[in-house]
Amino acid sequence: MRTYMLAATALLTAAGLSACSEKAQDNLENAGSAIGNDVSNAVDHAGAKIDKGLDKAGRAIDNGADRIDAATDEAAADARREAGEAKREVGASLEKAGSDLRNE
Repeated sequence: MRTYMLAATALLTAAGLSACSEKAQDNLENAGSAIGNDVSNAVDHAGAKIDKGLDKAGRAIDNGADRIDAATDEAAADARREAGEAKREVGASLEKAGSDLRNE
């Protein structure tokens, strides 16, 4: 009789453990799904932030290139003005030198 009691207790314990095991498996599966969703959302969020950062960097590069173009154009205009002034000064100096030579 004692053997039957031990066998029945073992059977009930095994049945209880298998029920717990199913619950544990369900909980584990749910936790795994939640973790997977969290990771997926985090990756999507990080990807969106990276895209926004790259867009911002691209705009900054474009703005920098525009400013460089404008500065280059302004420097070229300044160089043309300076060259024109230098030519006029050299021309005036040459005319003065020629006039001085004629008057001597």
